[in-house]
Amino acid sequence: MFVKAQKTVLITGANKGIGFEVARQLSEKGFHVFLAARRLDAGNNAAAVLQKKGAKVSFVELAVDKPESILQAAREVAAQTDHLDVLVNNAAILLDEKRSVWEADAALMQKTLATNTIGPLLVAQAFHVLLSKRDAGRVINVSSGAGALNEMAGYAPACSISKTALNAVTVQLAAALKRKGIAVNSVCPGWVRTDMGGRHAPRSVEQGADTIVWLATEAPQNLT
Repeated sequence: MFVKAQKTVLITGANKGIGFEVARQLSEKGFHVFLAARRLDAGNNAAAVLQKKGAKVSFVELAVDKPESILQAAREVAAQTDHLDVLVNNAAILLDEKRSVWEADAALMQKTLATNTIGPLLVAQAFHVLLSKRDAGRVINVSSGAGALNEMAGYAPACSISKTALNAVTVQLAAALKRKGIAVNSVCPGWVRTDMGGRHAPRSVEQGADTIVWLATEAPQNLT
């Protein structure tokens, strides 16, 4: 099936948690969802769950820390649609929740930055041509309050630093894409009950997804 007229969204790390909930909500709003995940089994299973509910979903294998996987995913999506309305950079890792900055070794930092910061930048580069085919494209980077300089403390240094850098990527992309009418924003979903957030987190996945869905659908296009 080639998607032409329908609104489209690509969501990374969408096989579970906040990414899956965003996929579910946007599919209910009429979007064709390109559900991206690094694992074939998990991604296909997640897509099947939504398809059984009548959603229009296509699974795309995409590992954000592997440039060749990003380019292959972009080719795959381009073979199925002539445009992309929304890109949600949701995939992320948290490997150092209980470590101090003294324990943030080079390998840990590089792995975290490759997934949480460089990955979203490369995904945006790979998909910006499809985003440019629409008059009002949107890029949403799922960041964290842990990466905000006015809130940062000693929590998860590699993850926190990677999210600060992701916010800088957001500003760079917003400036580069503004003339094309593409809005680019970072969003903090809060502390959410997911595999990453844990069962004691105060916010549900529905609450964690709400601002992301708003940015994808109702936010003013000049908010960037």
